[in-house]
Amino acid sequence: MRQLYCMKLQCFNGGSMDYEIKQVQQRKIAGFHMVGPWEQTVKQGFEQLMMWVDGQQIPAQEWLAVYYDNPDEVPAEKLRCDTVVSVADDFVIPPNSEGVMLAEVAGGLYAVAQARVIDHDFATPWYQFFDSVLKDETHQWAPRPCFEIYHN
Repeated sequence: MRQLYCMKLQCFNGGSMDYEIKQVQQRKIAGFHMVGPWEQTVKQGFEQLMMWVDGQQIPAQEWLAVYYDNPDEVPAEKLRCDTVVSVADDFVIPPNSEGVMLAEVAGGLYAVAQARVIDHDFATPWYQFFDSVLKDETHQWAPRPCFEIYHN
């Protein structure tokens, strides 16, 4: 069995979710690590990220949220995520960037789908994605973070 990571792109509507298995390149990311209920921390993290990117004129390539935990297994107050932008490989965090971390999202084989979030309901597309992908018996899930890329 091949190990599989997960990634979800936004822009879809409906019940079961179509996905494809793709080789995804490693990404260098910069932004904020958040801990707590995702309904609160993701919004707060992106507000901080927007202020930092605008204030420091960061050349952001993509806007991402990276999720480290399974919300069905980890208490809401301990859920971890990063609200980040992808940056060039030679990017260095500028001065006056308190709290900003630099990391990488691993490259590898990912399940990729597109979803449209309606009425700020981010959970439903994720559950549809996992319901579809977990039925695939040809791949084994790797213990790595999932992430989503924002297109708007």
